[in-house]
Amino acid sequence: MKEQNKEHSKVLVLYFSATGNTKGVAEKIAALTGGALSEIIPAQPYTTEDLNYNDRTTRASVEQNTLDARPEIANEIDLDSYDTLYLGYPIWWGQAPRIMSTFVESHDFTGITVIPFCTSGSSNIGQSDDTLAAQAGNGNWLQGRRFSWNVSEDELQKWINETGENDSISE
Repeated sequence: MKEQNKEHSKVLVLYFSATGNTKGVAEKIAALTGGALSEIIPAQPYTTEDLNYNDRTTRASVEQNTLDARPEIANEIDLDSYDTLYLGYPIWWGQAPRIMSTFVESHDFTGITVIPFCTSGSSNIGQSDDTLAAQAGNGNWLQGRRFSWNVSEDELQKWINETGENDSISE
């Protein structure tokens, strides 16, 4: 972390990524903001077979079609020392994966500005950011944005600037 960041906003870039696409975007955001990088790790990792979108019986399909499904998270995630959270996830069937609901429902976002971002080959962010904000119940949630896996650093920097959160992040 850059020395001046310690005096300003404490940024965490937290992501869930089953295939690596969201991870790559999260890494770029962390580099651009000087924020810490952390991953939401499922207790039961997703396999390629689990993510077969053409089979309604696969794990991810069943979870997405079960509104109250809450896949377990393997790692502890401490938000106490952060006031800005970039929260990344893929879009599955037009929504955030249910593991994101597990995360937001189990944390307190009071005093934290949450900036959602998602990755998808074709779907937009839809209502996934609003749904997660409602499930969280607190925090300052900004409108999220969808990116492709190969988004440029220039495009990400422009978006970071648009959020206004970079005003408290030193260059």
